[in-house]
Amino acid sequence: MAIDWDEASGGAAVAAAPTGAPRAAAWTSVSIGKPKIGAAERMLFTERLALLLETGVALHDALRALHEQSDKPHLKAVVGAVCDDIVGGQRFSDALLKHPELFPATYINLIAASEEGGFLAEVLEQLVEMDEKQERLHSTIVSAVTYPAILSVVSVLVVIFILAFVFPKFAVLFASIYDQLPLSTKVLMAASTALTEHALAVAGTMLALVAGAAVLLARPASQARLDRLKLRLPVLRDIYAKIYLTRLLRVMGVSLERGVTILATLSACRNVVPNAAFQAFIGELEVQVTEGKGIAAGFAQAPFVPASVRQMIDTGEATGTLGRVMGRVADFYERDLTRQLNALAKLAEPVMLLVMGVLVGTIVTSIILPIFKMSRAVH
Repeated sequence: MAIDWDEASGGAAVAAAPTGAPRAAAWTSVSIGKPKIGAAERMLFTERLALLLETGVALHDALRALHEQSDKPHLKAVVGAVCDDIVGGQRFSDALLKHPELFPATYINLIAASEEGGFLAEVLEQLVEMDEKQERLHSTIVSAVTYPAILSVVSVLVVIFILAFVFPKFAVLFASIYDQLPLSTKVLMAASTALTEHALAVAGTMLALVAGAAVLLARPASQARLDRLKLRLPVLRDIYAKIYLTRLLRVMGVSLERGVTILATLSACRNVVPNAAFQAFIGELEVQVTEGKGIAAGFAQAPFVPASVRQMIDTGEATGTLGRVMGRVADFYERDLTRQLNALAKLAEPVMLLVMGVLVGTIVTSIILPIFKMSRAVH
């Protein structure tokens, strides 16, 4: 089971920041020539900055201290540039806009809202917590698929080794009784011959197939069909929907609780989820809100949104606690998704071991049975 995860922190589209703040660049966009800065570095920067501000250090002094303490050249350059802009009279959020490789749109929108409300340190702590939760979910997904993936690779390598180095030693021996060989032995002999005598052709064919699949999947139309398929397949639909909803609701919850307008939040969340079908859903939410129908109406029309989530969103919107409700739902689905992925991983382990056993058993049987036949013929 392969689950894509577009970095733990996700993406975010160009967003209109609240209260007249400038528009933010995409979370995943990286300026040409600038090294990519990961979520871990952003978390470290944010956590240290929040700590310094809580102790009463002025923002520009805190940034200057972080610039001097940083041991990563690319991060040091970004922090230094932000510090210089603030000393030059720019707002913190405006300075961050120039560095989309580190600061996503949702991050900047929250900073802009905190500047208006005067609670920058508190928002920074929430941003650290949000990134930590995204990282934790990412780690859960990676750990769930790692072991089955390793077993799959080992199975393929074992089969290739036997076909390339073991079967050829019996090829001449089996040739004399070819008509009496089991079908599995004949198939494996043909595969072994193709692998040993036409290795370059086999390798070229495999590379051509992989390259062709990569080119096909890179096409927008193919990617869009794949994105729709992820939200329709029986088992994967539930997993992907939980992953996407967890990421979307967590970012929206934090943003709304800190005063970011709902339209600015939805705009910033457009690329939080790397799925075209889900991004279209967010676009529909923007339309619903613009038309005055409310966000709950948009959630109610999405087939992949569970009924319980629809009800909670409707309740949160009606009671004015939408941000808090979204945060709670995101936490619940993160725990539920973790349990589901762990259960699937535990189920996949014996299944993969069984598949490996069947493959190796078939190969061994295909070698031993002809030897027994030859032994009986001799006696």
